[in-house]
Amino acid sequence: MTPHDITKLIVRTSMKDRAAFDLLYRQTSAKLFGVCLRVLNDRADAEEALQEVFVKIWTKADRFAVSDLSPISWLVAIARNHAIDRIRARRQAPLAIDEALEVADPGPGPEAAAVAGGEAERIHGCLEELEKDKAAAVRGAYLKGESYNELADRHGVPLNTMRTWLRRSLLKLRECLER
Repeated sequence: MTPHDITKLIVRTSMKDRAAFDLLYRQTSAKLFGVCLRVLNDRADAEEALQEVFVKIWTKADRFAVSDLSPISWLVAIARNHAIDRIRARRQAPLAIDEALEVADPGPGPEAAAVAGGEAERIHGCLEELEKDKAAAVRGAYLKGESYNELADRHGVPLNTMRTWLRRSLLKLRECLER
């Protein structure tokens, strides 16, 4: 098909001639698909873009200016620009620097970190005041996440005794921390 024939098809398409549009599609879709695929690098995305390109051609055919230039260049420009627009639409707009002020740091602030550090020292100091086996049971239950059954087996005491140890140890820790 010659450039003159494609020009005629575009002109007839501008007059909403469906047969001309169908022939234009059959004659140029492979080339325009290649343009979309080259820009988008994704077959499914390129197929979708191609359909949108032909919708644009159908609606904008009346803007085609007949000249000595190749009409396929006009079609390729539409396809290329549409594919580039799809890529641009995927990108998120960069956030303004002022919006970064609204992003909260999930970590504790300097004051909270200092208080937590001091509290950790106090807790470890109070744990040292407990008997070694009871301190080990508290560390196992509340710092390592061990179950009461595991602790009772390790320390060789009945389950209810382990519960009593932990409850009394926590009371002693609270008394120590309140001093």
